[in-house]
Amino acid sequence: MPRLVLASASPARTKLLSDAGIRHTVRVSEVDEDAVTAQAGVTTPSEIALLLARAKAEAVAGLAESRDALVLGCDSVFEFEGEAYGKPWEPEVAKLRISNMSGRSGVLHTGHWLVDNRDGGASGAGATGNGALASATVSFATLSEDEIDAYVASGEPLQVAGSFTIDSLGGAFITSVNGDPHAVVGLSVSTLRELLSQRGVGITELWQLKRPETP
Repeated sequence: MPRLVLASASPARTKLLSDAGIRHTVRVSEVDEDAVTAQAGVTTPSEIALLLARAKAEAVAGLAESRDALVLGCDSVFEFEGEAYGKPWEPEVAKLRISNMSGRSGVLHTGHWLVDNRDGGASGAGATGNGALASATVSFATLSEDEIDAYVASGEPLQVAGSFTIDSLGGAFITSVNGDPHAVVGLSVSTLRELLSQRGVGITELWQLKRPETP
């Protein structure tokens, strides 16, 4: 039976997999995102998303806990007016970004990288990987200054790509999504299905079906 390891600390990603009935465990990578991006010299938001997804997957694939597992790395980057918006970290940065995004649209890119470590041993040597990008255009309502201040004060936008979420408080400010909505959460299940298929694994092999409760 195949085993999937999610190389991400994101609660939203593991919840999405769990809600989709996909059996998995979580192992967090210690990848320095800024260092990886600087070393690679990539500049476009989509390239950054795929690069970091690969770095996270390969780092976790090298752990002993990932022996004989399929390891999935994901990373999201929001593209707004040609710029890459990662996590803002600071309230002032988040407020400025959200103010600029108010009443406008941008593209959320989520990179996915799947390492097939089933024949790679504990070190990941000999493991192979494949990746894909899922993107969606996100349109925002026109926010009042009070709404922006309250959202930033909640702390939610500080540690998420683009300074917003769709599956929590930030969902109130999103008017439409054109593309895979799961990509906006941070993990496209349909993209995962495609990557697994390329490795000869059906996504139904990872299903952990919930049995209906007996009245």
